[in-house]
Amino acid sequence: MKIYDLIGIGFGPSNIALAITLEEKKLTGHHIDAFFIEKQPTFAWHANMMLDNAHMQVSFLKDLATMRNPCSHFTFTNYLHQKNRLQDFINLKTFFPSRHEFNDYLAWAASHFDHSCAYGEEVIEILPEKQGDEVSLLRIRSRDHMQTIRERLTRSLVISIGGQPRIPDSFMGLKGDKRIFHSHHYLKEIKQHVHAKKIAVVGAGQSAAEIFMDLHQRSDTAQVDLIMRARSIKPSDDSPFVNEIFNTDFTDYVFNTPEHERGRILGEFWHTNYAAPDLVLIEQIFNVLYQQKVTGTERHRFLRRHTVRKAIGRPEGIEFTLHDLNNDHEKKTTYDAVILATGYHRDHFKSLLTPLLPYFNDFTVNRQYRINSQPQFKPAIFLQGACEASHGLSDTLLSVTAVRTNEIAHALISAFNISKSASSKRTVTTAMA
Repeated sequence: MKIYDLIGIGFGPSNIALAITLEEKKLTGHHIDAFFIEKQPTFAWHANMMLDNAHMQVSFLKDLATMRNPCSHFTFTNYLHQKNRLQDFINLKTFFPSRHEFNDYLAWAASHFDHSCAYGEEVIEILPEKQGDEVSLLRIRSRDHMQTIRERLTRSLVISIGGQPRIPDSFMGLKGDKRIFHSHHYLKEIKQHVHAKKIAVVGAGQSAAEIFMDLHQRSDTAQVDLIMRARSIKPSDDSPFVNEIFNTDFTDYVFNTPEHERGRILGEFWHTNYAAPDLVLIEQIFNVLYQQKVTGTERHRFLRRHTVRKAIGRPEGIEFTLHDLNNDHEKKTTYDAVILATGYHRDHFKSLLTPLLPYFNDFTVNRQYRINSQPQFKPAIFLQGACEASHGLSDTLLSVTAVRTNEIAHALISAFNISKSASSKRTVTTAMA
């Protein structure tokens, strides 16, 4: 069996950026044989949130390559040039392309690596390969849509699987009920509810705001309740000094700050990235609610300072027990459909790495995003997009992606040179499951 220098799990923006970085490292004589495994059948980036008129919240200059190498073939600017749209984009006078266009850019970049990515395979297990008392390699087991199991060996691993939908405890009992779904599946699932008359959107962030406006425009009759714990919808703070927290050098600052102080930093700037829609979108929602006051018809409701105490599936709909924090009262209301815009958790990598737990003291990482392991564990395992607690709020965003992959590439080159000198490339015979 071929031994790869690196296998990447997931082929979204972070690992595409890493593939680009490694490709460009070949020009300096560093040849790392990398392969990627992606669960989706084809490239797709937040496919179910590709709403009309949705735009990026980050500058196009923070693309897959520019912050690392402005001369790269893979910059968003060169993508526009290749598509013969550069002049037209300049005339838009914006730093923020539509989400549809940025998705097309990402797909364009990913297409350069079709030969080194297996789509439609889900990694189901990561196993240690031992030589004596040392773990020298990792065996990556994946399953395709035909339920065929494939195995690959690698000297190092990078996990970049994005977030998994976060479902609040009050909704856990409704798993499998088609009337309730996460915003991650919005466009796919909302098609099944075209006749819904009363819809709840739970959340206070960009996704909740976008979905509220999309539902408002989809139907002239459906009532939409926007439910959140907060008193008001707070806009994202993208002022220049605040935005410095997304600069690449701020990662050094956060990482080198004592652990007990990092929480304070994350808390201070939490609203730059979470529960903070664009101001223009907030103004649109306010205008919708204001026009209802003008006409005297209450179609939509903004249920601020409300929490969902309980959600029960009834034949007639999803029954909420809502707690009004303003007056400490509870009331019941029933919805035909419920959308949970409740964010994501980013610790799914832990379940993938369960067979390797004996070799980790914990899941802490070093500055180069490599998981700290015991001396007898030789493979390097890197995390992308799961290190917010140690590296700052930019970790889950595009802001540092290009630079982060350069740091990982340097660490890979160092680790690969050591491992190459310690063991020769060999072929392993294995029974394929």
